[in-house]
Amino acid sequence: MADLKGRVAVVTGAARGIGAATAQRLAADGAAVAVLDLDPAAAEPTVSAITQAGGKAIAVGADVSDEDAVNSALERVADELGPVGVLINNAGVTRDNLLFKMSTQDWDTVMGVHLRGAFLCSRAAQKYMVEQKWGKIVNTSSVSALGNRGQANYSAAKAGLQGFTRTLAIELGPFGINVNAVAPGFIATEMTDATAKRLGLEPEKLREETAKVTPLRRVGAPQDIANVVSFLCSEDASFVTGQTIYVDGGRKL
Repeated sequence: MADLKGRVAVVTGAARGIGAATAQRLAADGAAVAVLDLDPAAAEPTVSAITQAGGKAIAVGADVSDEDAVNSALERVADELGPVGVLINNAGVTRDNLLFKMSTQDWDTVMGVHLRGAFLCSRAAQKYMVEQKWGKIVNTSSVSALGNRGQANYSAAKAGLQGFTRTLAIELGPFGINVNAVAPGFIATEMTDATAKRLGLEPEKLREETAKVTPLRRVGAPQDIANVVSFLCSEDASFVTGQTIYVDGGRKL
C-alpha cells in the first residue's frame, strides 16, 4: 500500500469504473482526493464512499478538454485540499466505428478527452509537483493501443498516451516526478457493458467469452487497475518511470 498521507491526488473520470476504484484506493492510501468528472453530481457517490470510509475527498466538475476549466479545477483543488502531488489521467470516452463510418467529430471527441485532456491536466498539475520536488502522474492507456478493430480513434489516442508518458518521464524526472501508464485489458465496467450492447451481446455473455481466451480465465475488475496505480504512486516504485504496465490477465502475451 502506498503511503500518501499529506498528499493530494486528482483522479479524472472518477465518477465510476476504474476512476472511482482508483480514487477510493488512493484515499485508503492516505491521500486527500479530488474526484474530477464532467458532471460533479455524478462524482458525489465516489466522494461519499471515500468519506464514509474515513477519507477526505471533494467532487470537482470539469471538461478535461477545456483549458480554462482544467486550470480552474486544479486551482480549486490547491485552494481546498492543498498542492496537487498525484495526478491520474483516467477520463475517457469511446466513439467506436469502422474507419469509413467514423465521423470527424468521433475522432476529435476521443482525441480531445484522452490526449488533450491528459496534456492539459498534466501541464496544470506539474507546476505544483515541481515546487514540491515530488510527484506521481499515471496515465490510463489500454491494450487497444496495440490496435483494435473499430477503434482507430481510441487506439491512436491510447498509443499516443504511451508516447506522452515516456516524454513526460524524461522532462519531469529531474524534478522528482515519476510518470507511468497502465494499460488495462478487459475490465468489467459500464464502458465494456456498452461495448457488449454495441456488438449485440449481453454484457455477461461478453465477459464469459472474454474470460475463456484470457490466460487467467477471468476478466478484470476496476480494483485490479487501482492496485497497480497504487503501487506506481508508492515509494516502492520510486525508480519506475516512463513505463506502460499492461494489466490484462495475460492476453498481451
